[in-house]
Amino acid sequence: MAKQKDKEKGGGTIALNKRARHEYHIDQRFEAGIALQGWELKSLRAGRVNFGDAYAIVRGGEIFLFGASIVPLISASTHVVADDRRTRKLLLHREEIDKLIGAVERKGYTLVPTAMYWKQNKVKLEIGLARGKQDHDKRNAEKERDWDREKQRTMRAHNKAA
Repeated sequence: MAKQKDKEKGGGTIALNKRARHEYHIDQRFEAGIALQGWELKSLRAGRVNFGDAYAIVRGGEIFLFGASIVPLISASTHVVADDRRTRKLLLHREEIDKLIGAVERKGYTLVPTAMYWKQNKVKLEIGLARGKQDHDKRNAEKERDWDREKQRTMRAHNKAA
């Protein structure tokens, strides 16, 4: 009797913003819903999203995703005029919005999207409360990453020899 694989109930990663981890110190992360149109969902299922240059802005007591590009599928967007770089509203609780607005306006933080993923058939966006890194911080992080990689190689070689 063969085992049947259970289908994953969401949790699939749509896109990651690796550049955000390189450019910013991310102090805190928040999960936000995102208001999308039907053609955008179909494009996300096909993996046609780019939010490397995107950031979140505060406008009128609400938070919006600005600069993310969801490229429309030719077959899905025949009857609508698709704007791939439109500003999309982020869906958060009021207390989270207030906390983020306070951090952005008073402490000078930036809201950067770090990941987009499926969660129970809904698209979620992880936004990070971030501070910009200086050039020397980026170099230090790179040196740390290289050193960790070298340690792993050495440990693997040592374990194989033993």
